[in-house]
Amino acid sequence: MRSNHTLMLGLAASLLLVGCGRGTDDLEQWVAQTLARPAGPVDPIPTVAVPETVTYDAYDLRDPFMRPRPEDAGESDAEDGAAVASGPRPDPDRRREYLERFPLDSLDMVGTIEIDDQVFGLISDSEGTIHRVREGNYLGQNHGRILQVTLSGIQVVELVPDGADGWMERDASIALGDESTL
Repeated sequence: MRSNHTLMLGLAASLLLVGCGRGTDDLEQWVAQTLARPAGPVDPIPTVAVPETVTYDAYDLRDPFMRPRPEDAGESDAEDGAAVASGPRPDPDRRREYLERFPLDSLDMVGTIEIDDQVFGLISDSEGTIHRVREGNYLGQNHGRILQVTLSGIQVVELVPDGADGWMERDASIALGDESTL
């Protein structure tokens, strides 16, 4: 029985090798024709332009990408700094709420609910979870505090950087969506 398998395997291998024994004359002819063609002109190597040497002499000047140092600031800058310190600022010690991890434009108002004469907004996050919010809660990634919850929307005030080491308030809102089913 084993010799039959060995015989069949040997026969199959020899048939495969017979198919591989086909001539390569056409390949050799193509290679010979390609090598017999004259070579085309070769483009000359382009010249490399040598860059002009520049010496940097401004080591003692202020880096233009850094803010001015307090000792370099004049009277007007000191007055601006006092105004920045007294403006609105986020509370760094405040515990962040769950909805502050989502951008404000990814949150949708899907309805309201009234409990003990207080109106709560129902907010759907980008993961599809519904959250109950009220005046004073925070949401969005810009320290957004809810000012008012109405039947048609939620009024929010955000704190955004003003570009000069300060913060400014920006009004925003989330309107009740038309697709609301609650």
